[in-house]
Amino acid sequence: MKNTFLTLGLALLSSAQASPASDLFGRVSELFQKEYYGWSETDRSALTDKYAAELQTRCAPEGEACSFDTGRAVLKDMFDTFHDDHTSVRDAESAQRLLEVQNDMSVPRTGLRVIKQPEGLLVVGVQPGSPAEEAGVNLYDLIQSVNGAAAGKDKPVDSLAFVRLERASTPMTLSVQRPKSVLKLLSVTPKMMKARDEPSLSFPKAGVALINFPTFLSGDSAPLFLAKIKEAQQAGARELVIDLRYNGGGRLDQCVAAASIFKPVVYQARFRGGGWSYGGLGGEQAPALSARIDHQSHVWNGPAAILIGENTASCAEVFTFFAQKSGVKAVGSSTKGVGNSGVNFYPLPDQGIFSLTMLRAYDEDGQPLPDHITPDISAPTDLRALTESGDDTTLDAALRVLSDETAAAAAADTK
Repeated sequence: MKNTFLTLGLALLSSAQASPASDLFGRVSELFQKEYYGWSETDRSALTDKYAAELQTRCAPEGEACSFDTGRAVLKDMFDTFHDDHTSVRDAESAQRLLEVQNDMSVPRTGLRVIKQPEGLLVVGVQPGSPAEEAGVNLYDLIQSVNGAAAGKDKPVDSLAFVRLERASTPMTLSVQRPKSVLKLLSVTPKMMKARDEPSLSFPKAGVALINFPTFLSGDSAPLFLAKIKEAQQAGARELVIDLRYNGGGRLDQCVAAASIFKPVVYQARFRGGGWSYGGLGGEQAPALSARIDHQSHVWNGPAAILIGENTASCAEVFTFFAQKSGVKAVGSSTKGVGNSGVNFYPLPDQGIFSLTMLRAYDEDGQPLPDHITPDISAPTDLRALTESGDDTTLDAALRVLSDETAAAAAADTK
């Protein structure tokens, strides 16, 4: 039956006039049928057949001129129905940004990471030494307009438009609202910087290190993280908080290596026709066999907590899973839910990419990883409190957890 559906779907495509939309749909559907290896049990052939017919209907008025945009819109609808958030089509602009990070390129940037909210663009990262830091932009500022245009979700300047403005490399005037302060106008001029974001280190209170870990996309994510851990130790930190609330994942070798600061990690990946294992030891990549044998190596042995939320995804969920196994507390709210699989990226005719789930994830004992992480301590981030009064409810909860753990350890030592 499945082969019948696939044959019918391809027949519908071939019977339609060739167009950019049909070329795009044909390439994606071929890969989707042949290479997908995730956890979804949805009949992919039947789904492809349904949306091949939908594409034919939408393209009928335009014929051979039916655009890539139309093909991409139909594919988006198809994958929304499929319910595997790792599997999706990204346009040329998104593909370019991914390549910039993966290839360690330098591009015009302000040094800000922002996410769109109804009220504006929330600053979730400020790179040290960047134009944004020099201009006085702070973490968790709310950008309400850029060059006079309203910013935020469903506004003229969303997070994608903000990156386009950065790439223009011209001065940007930001209207910024921060807790307990009047609206500020700040001028920021992008400069050439690495496309990737790096972990940053701060100390919210004496003896407590906070590492904001933004991404695992770059090939040096784990070394950069390990360097911050050692810097925190040299500064006398006794407790550790790792903020992954806005970390959307990245390379498996990097998150496995980074998670091994707590104890050795072995991650098993299975795909069509085979599989492989990743190992992490002492915060660095290592053969999986070495990580299985050495159960003692660790870099951090004090109290630690990880901040998570709905934007914590993929490799960041893998990191959190292995950290939890070593006794680290996860604080916040449930994660996105794609932590039990991995993807390959395929180039497409429209210069975009197809992100396709092609592996299933298991731990050292061969048990499937969970799709999402449930926090040990429920403490959702209250965005209103964060932007209006400066209260970070999730961080505050983590600090209380660490304080309790430190007190309990001290009491145990006196017995």
